Amino acid sequence: MRARLAAVLLLSVAASVAVAVLMVQLYAHSSTQSFARARDQVSGACEDIRAAWRYYGSGWTGPATAVADAGFRADLRAVLATALDGQAGIVGGIWQPDRGLLASLPADPSRLPPTPAWRAAAAASAERDEDAAVQAAEAGDPVVVAACRLGGPVPKLVAWAARRLQSGTGLTEMRLGLVVLLALVVGMAVMLSWLIASWSRHVGRIETALAGYAAGGDRALPLLPATGEWELDRIVAALNMASERLDAAQRESSALAVRVAASERLAALGRVAAGMAHEIRNPIAAMRLRAENALAGDDQRRRAALGTILEQVFRLDRLITELLAMTQGRAPEPVALDLADVLRRTVREYEAAAERRQVELSVDAPAGTMVYLDPAMIGRAVGNLVQNAIDAAPVGGHVVVAGDATADRIVVSVSDDGPGIGGGLRARLFEPFVTGRADGIGLGLAIARELASSHGGTLELRDSDAGACFVIELPGERVCR
Repeated sequence: MRARLAAVLLLSVAASVAVAVLMVQLYAHSSTQSFARARDQVSGACEDIRAAWRYYGSGWTGPATAVADAGFRADLRAVLATALDGQAGIVGGIWQPDRGLLASLPADPSRLPPTPAWRAAAAASAERDEDAAVQAAEAGDPVVVAACRLGGPVPKLVAWAARRLQSGTGLTEMRLGLVVLLALVVGMAVMLSWLIASWSRHVGRIETALAGYAAGGDRALPLLPATGEWELDRIVAALNMASERLDAAQRESSALAVRVAASERLAALGRVAAGMAHEIRNPIAAMRLRAENALAGDDQRRRAALGTILEQVFRLDRLITELLAMTQGRAPEPVALDLADVLRRTVREYEAAAERRQVELSVDAPAGTMVYLDPAMIGRAVGNLVQNAIDAAPVGGHVVVAGDATADRIVVSVSDDGPGIGGGLRARLFEPFVTGRADGIGLGLAIARELASSHGGTLELRDSDAGACFVIELPGERVCR
């Protein structure tokens, strides 16, 4: 809005300047035309004096030296009166280089144009024996003078005619027009500036109110005060109405979010409780059965029963340990270490399990890649993935642990050539107690994801040609540079 108003102001000023230039040019053109008309008029008057002189000289009987005679001069004035009769504003005279001004109309010298003006025109006509015209100034007004040779019985007679122009003709109107135009431009500039400032102030108040809401508030949007500007108040009213609706929607959404969160917590608690009940019930049932058999059997059966009971106790202990590892969530303590060395040490712990399953276990990682990681936490995350891969791989299968680091990320992958993860299991794969094996606890992937997340990374299942491929991706800020 401000930019558009400023553009309107600039266009208005440009249009006003163009109009002012046009007015000045029209005035100059008018002045030029006035000079041209005045020159034509005095030239015509000079021709009229010449014609009247010819008529007078056609019956000449006096000597050529009669210029000093008072009667001759009176006749010259009559010639002037005859020639200039009816030509308002034009004065004239007859001049001879030797005698000077012989006659003039009007006869009062004070009413004639300045002597240098008409004398220069008359002298130029007498010298070049042709018509001449000059322009001069009298009391600030321009004067146009034309002179022409008379000829006839009296030698060197020169007639001249002059007219004074009013320099102020049209100038006052032009100046008044320019003043009015300037006043309009100034008024327009003041009005537009006030409008821009007023709108900027109102918009600034709205921005301040919205900025205060952005900094924090209980309402969806703040209630804005009226500005007094009808157009802006329509927008303010619409914003306030939207604020009321958003506030009601926010309250309803908050209440719904509380109910959904409570439902999710109850559902999660139910899943955990069901998983825990299932994982605890099986060992307890096995121990109960073995204990009952031991009570009814001999020493050998009692020893076998105690061995089974100890195995189930170990399984329960492992379950409790995994749950604590998932829920306690200690902060990582990263140190500089070689990524390949960490992966090899982790894989070495599972070589015996791989041999029992007849699975080939290998590491593919370049030596010398230094990273900042918590060795125990990252080792446990990779170990859980390796254990799952060994359990999923077929007899004679392969499990590959790969690791590499670039400037922007660290990638560790564990892949196997087993049957892969079914589509129905993928959506809940990282939830606690979700497992695809009858003897699995279902906490390994959940714990691995939590450990990767504690390092600022992610764990995901990616598509593979055969089997499953789990990838831990950590940020590049953990790469030693």
